[in-house]
Amino acid sequence: MIENQKTSQEKNINLQIDKIKKQIGEANAQIKKYVEKRNQLHEQVRKSRDEITLLKTERDVLNEKVKLFKEQRDLVRAKVTPIMEEVNVIDEKIAELKKKVPRVSQRELQEELDAIEWKIQTTTLDLQEEKNLIGNVKELEIQLKSYKKIDKKLLKIKELLSQRKTLDAQADVFHKELTDLAKKSQELHATMIEKVNAVKKDKAEADNLHQAFVKAKEQNTLWYEQIRQLIDQNRGLRATFREFDLAKRKEEEAKWKIDQDKRKEEQAEKAMKEKEIKEKIGSEARDKLKRGEKVNWDEFQLMLGDDKEDSSETQD
Repeated sequence: MIENQKTSQEKNINLQIDKIKKQIGEANAQIKKYVEKRNQLHEQVRKSRDEITLLKTERDVLNEKVKLFKEQRDLVRAKVTPIMEEVNVIDEKIAELKKKVPRVSQRELQEELDAIEWKIQTTTLDLQEEKNLIGNVKELEIQLKSYKKIDKKLLKIKELLSQRKTLDAQADVFHKELTDLAKKSQELHATMIEKVNAVKKDKAEADNLHQAFVKAKEQNTLWYEQIRQLIDQNRGLRATFREFDLAKRKEEEAKWKIDQDKRKEEQAEKAMKEKEIKEKIGSEARDKLKRGEKVNWDEFQLMLGDDKEDSSETQD
């Protein structure tokens, strides 16, 4: 009964240990996956950070170029302002000159002047008539002079506007360059932000995996402690049963000793009774001989045995 109980308890403890070992094995397999995935994420984070650094460097270089082109564009545009201011001043002067010109157009004045000069050159005139025509020429030239001043100023405006057009073209080139570079910079920045967010996500996942790894290790520690307790329990159980077996053996030895002593007493008592019977038979055989009666061989032997014992006792 005790042996069956011992076997049952040991079996139960061993089953618990095997179950925990299986859990530990499964946990270790999961821990391995945690570690592998965590390390992969850490490596990915490292690579992504290197890529982010390169992207940031490239973006900063582009931003510097954008800044330079912007400065150049603004410098060019700044040159346009005084040009337009000069154009406005000339426009005002032209407006003042137009107030002084006759209502006749410049073309008509020029045609009239050309006609008078042609008449002077090709026609025989008297002195007064020629003098009058020359006066008309001077008057027309004065009137045309205002138009020529206006033409000169319009030409100047044309030159200034041509300069502005050239400057605007240069500014547009710089603006296009900085716009293209700014777009590339924005694209690089967007890519960089995506990678930064990916790094944050990967790092968070790696941190979660590490926490899961730590918890699994802590759980394993608890399971190992349970196994140790169960092993100690098993050892205590074995020690208890050893003490019980030792006590049982001592009890059996004591019982055996008592049985041996009792057996010896019984044997001594039996020997004593046999001796008494032999002595009685031997004494009766001697009495028969004294009476002249016959004795059998056994009685004779017993009688002799008694005599030997008597002689031995007498000698003693």
